[in-house]
Amino acid sequence: MRANNEIEGLVSIPRDSLPNCKCPYKTIEEECSEREEATTEQLRIIKAHLPILLKRLSKIKDPRNPKKCKHKMTVIMIYGILTFVFQMSSRREANREMTRPMFIQNLLLYFPELKDLPHNDTLMRLLSKIEVDDIEAAHVELIRHFIRKKKFRRYLIENCYPIAIDGTQKFVRDAIWSEECLERKVKNGEDGKKKQYYVYVLEANLAFYNGMTIPLMSEILNYTQGDTDNSKQDCETKAFHRLADRLKKEFPRLKIMVLLDGLYPNGPVMEHCLKNKWQFMIVLKDGSLSNVWKEFEALKEFEEFNSLKMKWGNRRQFFQWVNEIEYTYGENDKKSVVLHVVVCEEVWKEVGSTGEIKVKTSKHAWISSEPLNQRNVNERCNLGARNRWGIETGILIEKHHGFCYEHCYSYNWNAMKGYHYLMRIGHLFIIIALYSECLMKKVKQLGLKGFIRFIKETLASPWLKHEMVIKRLNRNFQMRLA
Repeated sequence: MRANNEIEGLVSIPRDSLPNCKCPYKTIEEECSEREEATTEQLRIIKAHLPILLKRLSKIKDPRNPKKCKHKMTVIMIYGILTFVFQMSSRREANREMTRPMFIQNLLLYFPELKDLPHNDTLMRLLSKIEVDDIEAAHVELIRHFIRKKKFRRYLIENCYPIAIDGTQKFVRDAIWSEECLERKVKNGEDGKKKQYYVYVLEANLAFYNGMTIPLMSEILNYTQGDTDNSKQDCETKAFHRLADRLKKEFPRLKIMVLLDGLYPNGPVMEHCLKNKWQFMIVLKDGSLSNVWKEFEALKEFEEFNSLKMKWGNRRQFFQWVNEIEYTYGENDKKSVVLHVVVCEEVWKEVGSTGEIKVKTSKHAWISSEPLNQRNVNERCNLGARNRWGIETGILIEKHHGFCYEHCYSYNWNAMKGYHYLMRIGHLFIIIALYSECLMKKVKQLGLKGFIRFIKETLASPWLKHEMVIKRLNRNFQMRLA
């Protein structure tokens, strides 16, 4: 099959898997040097960008009595971020692991301001009292810094920053622990029903075509944001409009392409995007917007030049599109918006479990804010719209690959939000490190979880030689993304 693909000009997509080999180190000195290099490069990335975060975090009003404060608020925030960088699964684990003498001694090499690490309950009490939205404001300020420095410029789609938005459940409990929790009824046995109380979050991530997904902003759904008089809760579409307003406020002149799933093809959402002067690519399901589908089917045969056959990776693709379809909505269909619909049908071959070659097919459809043509359809669809999956992969990583997205950390609503924002900053630093040129080779060798475990083991053990670490830290630093 590989030979046939080469003859036909198709590129076989390699499967991502960790190397199945013995340890590559031949001597203790070789392993020691590798650990020093990897640990120092990762923590230098954090250390280099902490001033931007701390400048914004220092503006948060400290509610504590200054005469009784043992730790500065900025020190506690650094500790909170590192809790998630090192993927501590709970407050207890952070207290136990990060206060080990060797761990502290090694950590002080990189962060001398952390002379005495606080108890994680100290962080929890602080988060329960401060304005935690300012933590996310610091996160956004760091992203703004990367944009100003043009760190993501090579990954733009038609000169737009692709932002994927999707919702996910954070965690669920059988008892109500905060009035802000959403509620639902689920089956309890064959006939009965019971109430569940859950936290739901709408996430916005930068989703680039090279697979790099950068956490950007979160909108945590709140029962009090709904129409309580009519027993209507907050929902994902309502949260979208709030999140869109916040994104526009933070990045008023940034060119944005919003990538949305099949929940969002409706008039108010598209109107909001166009009002913000954003482009969009929205998944169009077979059962959605029946009138738009009918017009697409009726017109596609008459659009002689609105099609393209191409090869993408190991797939043969056939694109067909119809521009300028009018969609009406609202009361008595008084409002309208002009849409552009594109459908992609693709075929590829895979080797089955028993060795036989199977022919696979799939179909994708999107609504575009901009007219499609043969020059932009590949970029908008393959490099833009398809990478909406990046946010789902990012959420999966946060849930099951060490960031403990579904762990509560605190039953105080404000503190729970604060831990969530700190987790997103920690994930941001890990992603930046993983895609930096100096660390990509090591990450491919060990995988994400293996790489973070490698760093934690190094800090928790006497691997680091202080003179060599200081020498490495004094090198000129420039972050280059691969």
